Amino acid sequence: MAEYQVSGETVTIDVERDLDEDVTERFHALYVETFAPMAVRAVARQVLHREEFVEEMRDPRVMKYVARDAAGAVIGLTTLTRDLETVPWISPEYFAARYPAHAARDAVFYLGFTLVAPQHRRSSVFRLMIEEVADHVLEARGVCGWDVCAYNEEVLGFSTMIGQLLHSRLDCTIEEIDVQRYSASVAHGPLPS
Repeated sequence: MAEYQVSGETVTIDVERDLDEDVTERFHALYVETFAPMAVRAVARQVLHREEFVEEMRDPRVMKYVARDAAGAVIGLTTLTRDLETVPWISPEYFAARYPAHAARDAVFYLGFTLVAPQHRRSSVFRLMIEEVADHVLEARGVCGWDVCAYNEEVLGFSTMIGQLLHSRLDCTIEEIDVQRYSASVAHGPLPS
């Protein structure tokens, strides 16, 4: 457990593998509140269905970086895994082919999502959780992938922010490894004769 002072308040961050039902319920409510607006801002589904969320919170292959305030209330969550099969929207084979030496050492990670309770969003809780992840990846001399939709990057700068946090914590190379573009065609009628 890591302990920090955030705005005069003690915050702890623990890495947990299996969250109990009560904590899962509190995080699910925060998760929906945080990510529900993405349903109309991104083409790819950004929000796990309830069953998927609960499964991820119970899956011991997914590390849950849980931030709590001094009273023990959950105020932040970041997910990280080395078992890329737990991330249904990515290709574990891609990472194994691109980073074979890291894959052979089981040192390829994927950063799932990070959320922070509204009253703590302007504090350093987000940064502290990402720094904990960075330390874990550094310890393994690993590779860590993540994805951010165009809206969250263009409007909120999340991928840039994560990159800056990683650079401030460790000597690393950050590169964009893929881009998916979505297109649509609106039919207005037949071509003129």
